Amino acid sequence: MIILKGGTVFGADQTLADVAVDGGRVVEIGTVAAGPDDRVIDCSGAWVGPGLVDVHVHLREPGQEWKEDIASGSRSAAAGGFTTVVAMPNTEPAVDSGQMARYVHDRGVEAGVVRVVPSGTISLERAGRKLSHIDDLWAAGVRIFTDDGDSVADAGLLRRAMEYIAELGGIVAQHAEDSGLAGRGHMHEGAISSRLGMIGLPSMAETIIVERDIRLVELTGCRYHVQHVSARATIEVIRRAKAAGLPVTAEVAPHHLAFTDRLVESMNPVAKMYPPLRSDEDVAALRVGLADGTIDCVATDHAPHSAHEKDVPFEEAPRGVIGLETAAAAINTSCALPIADFFDRMAVRPGQLLGLETGPLVVGSPGDVTVFDPAANWTPETFVSKSANSPWIGHELTGRVRSTIYGGQVSFQLGEDGQ
Repeated sequence: MIILKGGTVFGADQTLADVAVDGGRVVEIGTVAAGPDDRVIDCSGAWVGPGLVDVHVHLREPGQEWKEDIASGSRSAAAGGFTTVVAMPNTEPAVDSGQMARYVHDRGVEAGVVRVVPSGTISLERAGRKLSHIDDLWAAGVRIFTDDGDSVADAGLLRRAMEYIAELGGIVAQHAEDSGLAGRGHMHEGAISSRLGMIGLPSMAETIIVERDIRLVELTGCRYHVQHVSARATIEVIRRAKAAGLPVTAEVAPHHLAFTDRLVESMNPVAKMYPPLRSDEDVAALRVGLADGTIDCVATDHAPHSAHEKDVPFEEAPRGVIGLETAAAAINTSCALPIADFFDRMAVRPGQLLGLETGPLVVGSPGDVTVFDPAANWTPETFVSKSANSPWIGHELTGRVRSTIYGGQVSFQLGEDGQ
């Protein structure tokens, strides 16, 4: 039995208590006496809540294992307090069939430190021309469908996908970007891009796709999830859709809550991400949207790239940053959410998207638990991930994951294995 001793438990009343986990379940909450064979983990000063869930992770396998693979990405996720991650399907080859989805799932089971949930593409080979093998993907357990990395530009194709996926009960997740408006933009279109003489990517490119897609949600009734929201205007569109009772959800990435396009002035390619870092006004609106629940969850968009790929001029560098190991701390530092909102946005709501059994800890809850110290200060320097393209290197963060319990077993413990 594992006994998490003396933390503030995200439960009915957020009180100091011990949490006992045995046989893959929470078996006791209160004052728990330890036996000689029990593992006791000191949680004083820490929050204890359900395992974190990330619905947007790039594990790069198959096809780009030099950046990350499912095993290394799983260990990185566990180090960040995550017990479930959704693997994006923009691999090589893409996850557009049941066979590929089963491969991703099975590799996650082999790694054994987090639950790896495969997503599947909307279009065959992510080419945006024909629907993928949606029925085959569904039979393999896929519930989220996305062409992430690209938007589904063809409204007719997306309508057919939504009609089909709505009948099944699945979710369409959209990387919202109008390619015609985005053009060859490398950063947010604004005063800084003009001063740097760099092609900008307007926030309208995101908002206009979400506005279009919500009309299709009205038509089809399909559940619709907006990935990595970055623009203030997009939040207003989502807010109106929710007020109208439409089945719309949204996520935000930690880096979009923490940094603005001023970071690009350094011309460090690590500051190049997709969507780009935007204005102060956008960041402020994102924080409000997360706090008031318009944005349902935090998702890292963990996008590993090797050092040599990022060690090029800014315009030539690939887009994306890693985020699994810093997400909880970054959210705590940027947004200072109280314990209930922290676990709601990082565990409960993203878990509900996947149909997981998640919520405040009670006796009988799954043995997926995260221990997070909201007051610990640290500066990221090294990572469990194969890649290190993190914008938080050298930046002090407040809050750190101490322990991760997955399936009733310790999958990460700060201070062990060099951590």
